[in-house]
Amino acid sequence: MKNDILDLSGEKALPLQLDAAISFRSFTDYLRKRAGEERTAKAGIYKHTLALFDKYQVCSKDIALADVHEYSELLEQLYVCLSPPLADENEMAWGLSFPFHPLIFYGTETLYQLMSNKVVDHEKYIVSKTPEEFHRSRLQMIYSFILQRLYNFRMSVKTEQYHAGINRETGLLQYFQVHINTDFLQVEPIGPLPTPDFGEISLMLAEDEGYDLLLKMLPLSSFRFRGFCIVSISDVTVQKAVENIENVRLNRTPDNDESSYLNVIQSLKTIVGNKQIEFDLFPLVKINNEPVYGYKKAGTGILFEVWGERLSPEVFRKQAKGYFSNPNSFFSHDLFGPKEMEIAFLEHFRKLKVRSLSLLPVFYNAKPVGVLAMHTWEDETFEEMTVSLLEPALPAIAQLFEVYIDEFNMEIENIIKEKFTSIQPSVQWKFNEVAWHYLHDRKKGLPETTETIHFNGVYPLYGAVDIRNSTIERNKAIVTDLDTHLDLLMKTLQSLQEEHHSVLQEEMIYKCGKWKEALAVQQLNGNDENRLVTFFREETTPYLQHIARQNGNSQLLEEYLNALDKFNSNLYGSKHALEMSMQMINTIVNNYFETEKDLLQTSYPCYFEKFRSDGVEYDIYIGQSFAPEQPFNHFHLKNLRLWQLSSMAAVAQLTASLLPDMPVALRTTQLIFVHNHTIDISFRADERKFDVEGAYNIRYQMIKKRIDKVHLRNTEERLTQPDKIVLIYFDNKDIEDYLPFIHYLQEKGTLNNDLEELELEDLQGLSGLRALRVGVAEL
Repeated sequence: MKNDILDLSGEKALPLQLDAAISFRSFTDYLRKRAGEERTAKAGIYKHTLALFDKYQVCSKDIALADVHEYSELLEQLYVCLSPPLADENEMAWGLSFPFHPLIFYGTETLYQLMSNKVVDHEKYIVSKTPEEFHRSRLQMIYSFILQRLYNFRMSVKTEQYHAGINRETGLLQYFQVHINTDFLQVEPIGPLPTPDFGEISLMLAEDEGYDLLLKMLPLSSFRFRGFCIVSISDVTVQKAVENIENVRLNRTPDNDESSYLNVIQSLKTIVGNKQIEFDLFPLVKINNEPVYGYKKAGTGILFEVWGERLSPEVFRKQAKGYFSNPNSFFSHDLFGPKEMEIAFLEHFRKLKVRSLSLLPVFYNAKPVGVLAMHTWEDETFEEMTVSLLEPALPAIAQLFEVYIDEFNMEIENIIKEKFTSIQPSVQWKFNEVAWHYLHDRKKGLPETTETIHFNGVYPLYGAVDIRNSTIERNKAIVTDLDTHLDLLMKTLQSLQEEHHSVLQEEMIYKCGKWKEALAVQQLNGNDENRLVTFFREETTPYLQHIARQNGNSQLLEEYLNALDKFNSNLYGSKHALEMSMQMINTIVNNYFETEKDLLQTSYPCYFEKFRSDGVEYDIYIGQSFAPEQPFNHFHLKNLRLWQLSSMAAVAQLTASLLPDMPVALRTTQLIFVHNHTIDISFRADERKFDVEGAYNIRYQMIKKRIDKVHLRNTEERLTQPDKIVLIYFDNKDIEDYLPFIHYLQEKGTLNNDLEELELEDLQGLSGLRALRVGVAEL
């Protein structure tokens, strides 16, 4: 153990005037209580410790930092009482610090050694936190302590903090986790206790300058701090470096791709602790199950240079297929060694002045997804033991490879969708190859031509099957589930509170109550829902899991944690029931249209595009330009319109038939927009779909987007109603084809004899809309 003064901030902490001193009073008071309650041999240790402190007569005495070295015997006894009985001093980074100052005055040798780079040699270690950041962290902790102890007002300040610094010797980041325990620290007001406005404090803390304002409202000169803090520190460099790689996978975008991969490489260097070691990532991508090389260079790019640019696609495919059929790792301390000089494939690495080299095949779900290369240039070398340090990072690297492979496959699919409209499975492989050739030429900078795909003079048919009040039902279900779970959580916490009172449990119960009040008045938006779920996952759940481990998984906690697992799995409650009902509707409607889409092609080729909302919408285009060699007749259009009307009736009947089996009863509305004029459509590469061309044609698209919630003229009644079909149009000529079909379906008993002719409200930029509405029979 050491009894030296150690500044954890690297002398970067800004001055903070506190009336603070070291005191053992809180500790001895606590020890007397424990000694009176303890029934084991520990009571003897406690009494011995109290006798030692009484001998020094320091229990009610303030001790200055400069004088604390005089009490080394007491400090050692503190360590005996506060550390785990079987803990090895040489493995613990443990110490005692001055109240709310980053000054360690007693601790283990391990702590002093771990932090020596930060403190002893300022030229060797650069602390990443600025003095201002240290200052803010201290204020957060101090005011959190004051408000909790004196006002029972809790702030969300974690006692575990992460600090990062750059070691000048390695040029790499190091991460430290610091936990500060304030159990033996007391605060008392100097004079009358101020009575602040806690509502104002909450608002202040939400602002960047909140703590500076608190200094004026509750000046630190109004308080006296006595006691000490217990500090434990651990080096979490490898853990944080792996987390950085995982975060790159989650947060990278095309805009920050290059910087994201640089972060990955830097994290790998941090893990092995050597800036001179280089890395390269080479993902395994395939076309038609045959290896091809990708184009993103993550790292030095040495594998791409040796395996990609140097080899033709055919040679690369052959060599890569052979390697990945039986992937093995490779290591050489020196590529210029006698044995290595005899290995042919290493020649190209030697030409690039690679000295040490390790090639690690990376697996995701037991399948190879790429190679991680670790190497040095010229005279730098590393040993095989260094390679083993990468083990914790390999799962994150594997996930990163899998993401790249998925993106590559998506890029191929996008090219197919961009260049071609309808692809049958029997020729899919050929389109894959063509798309690969196109991608190859583009990446190589070869000339490329992009022809606009368009079809002129086609008739549009639009239909929408919507789930009635889906948004309202979804919001109700979310509120119901959250409220139910809050009830269970609140009862669990209250039961625990009866068994063992805790201010932390009391604060959680209070938060549960506030959330229930918000839910009761439906004051919940998407952000609030995320915050409440975060409250479950990051605050209450870890706490209850901790209590469960302490209490041996009591039945009460086990029941709650099981319910939490169901809640988190989304296989539980009202929202799940609603989603199941919506899924039932969408599945049956989608399956119906998928089957009908293929049957429609037998009459005359048409383009059928279906897309999801809370229900199903579709666009159908038909016309001569889809089949130049096959004559198009108006009868083809009439046939499609009859199908459209009868299919909407069939969909209404199908969805109504699901009602007895739905967890939540939902009904659908059916809408058709009649446009009796041809339009021109073209493929839009940016949206990967067909869209209309020309100002007049764009008006058609605008109308479709505005009519789904239209009302009847001079009423609040929605046009679309459950179990009915509506046809929206402008002119009577538009429905000349449909009226005979409606009468025909009424005669067949498919539609009811309740046809309505309606005028609709004016919409923005639209007036004169009219509609037919008719009920579907046999529902």
